[in-house]
Amino acid sequence: MPRYRTLFRTPEFTPLFLTGSAHTAAQTVAGLGLATLVFRATGSPFLSALALFGPSLAQLIGATTLLSAADRLPPRAALAGIALFFALCTTVLALPALPTWAVFVILLAQGLAASLGGGVRYGLLNEVLAREDYLLGRSVTNMAAGVSQIGGYATGGLLVALLSPRGTVLVGAGLYLTAALLARLGLGKRPPRATGRASVAETWRTNARLWSSPARRRTYLALWLPNGLIVGCESLFVPYDPERAGLLFAVGALGMLAGDMAIGRFVPARLRARIRFPLQALLAAPFLLFAVDPALPVVLVAVAVSAVGFGASLLHQERLMTLVPEELSGHALGLHTSGMLALQGVSAALAGTLAQYTSPRTAMVVLALGSLTVTYLLARADRRTPVTGAPSSGVRPSPRTARRRTA
Repeated sequence: MPRYRTLFRTPEFTPLFLTGSAHTAAQTVAGLGLATLVFRATGSPFLSALALFGPSLAQLIGATTLLSAADRLPPRAALAGIALFFALCTTVLALPALPTWAVFVILLAQGLAASLGGGVRYGLLNEVLAREDYLLGRSVTNMAAGVSQIGGYATGGLLVALLSPRGTVLVGAGLYLTAALLARLGLGKRPPRATGRASVAETWRTNARLWSSPARRRTYLALWLPNGLIVGCESLFVPYDPERAGLLFAVGALGMLAGDMAIGRFVPARLRARIRFPLQALLAAPFLLFAVDPALPVVLVAVAVSAVGFGASLLHQERLMTLVPEELSGHALGLHTSGMLALQGVSAALAGTLAQYTSPRTAMVVLALGSLTVTYLLARADRRTPVTGAPSSGVRPSPRTARRRTA
């Protein structure tokens, strides 16, 4: 059975782990503070949800223009520079006189930078670890994200109550600066994974190459759509219960932590393919309870149980890594991350719109039903067209991958 401590003996894994954890903590603290700030200023559930998850929408633009740079930039300089950019932008977001439209312009810029950062970070993780250790490595980083979100949302909720939303945003800026320093001082100097010039045309060509395989298309859709719709549900926590939104986010992060630990540490390889879609269905089912307006303890349990289903993403990511060559790993993972976050932003906007005309509770139930429907359709398509896992459309497996498949 794989062990987590072996990962931390791998050179560069620990500083990469700490950099990602600090970045996630900054995102949660600053995001909660900003969403509360926007909600108090506008009274709009739509704008509040968009402030929390709206930067994800910009990742779709970045995925179609900037992503070829993910494998063509030195990882250490890229990660440190992106974190520093986030620190500066978040500091500006805390300015008292900043108009609401300017807030969303800055969030757009952050989303574009984040689309590149995801590809650099997870491409470096795939480079640091042996490919057979990737699922365990992502399990650990996802668990760290869960812990960072628990601490970040709990701290953010406390700071909003005791300090102010604006002060909470500034704390997030400081955490981004910490991430920049950890990347610059902790990571080693590595050359880019790929040669050639990054360009919009190259981004389009590689995206088309990755999208050309039916197996990869299904995997990307499974990574994007069901999860994105449930994040839309979560984006309504602030208007659903402004005083307890931090608690709802924290228990959700706790559930995600439990799911990632179970998948990465305890689920044997022979069962992973079988449980991908049933586990993903768990994401949506608990949110149907919101239809009966449950009491707070039931809401907390439902949110925590739902978040366990995010562990299915690890299984879909492992599947994706068997379908792409190593030299495209950063781009492929960046496309996954950007598409996933873009769909989260779309879902947050959809959730806010539905809540504006109905109620946050009704919008959550509608999005949960949509997530269940998509999961069922993807599972049915996967059963009808089984694949062997070999890359197609001119994408050849690396020698290491080929040896593992024929062993």
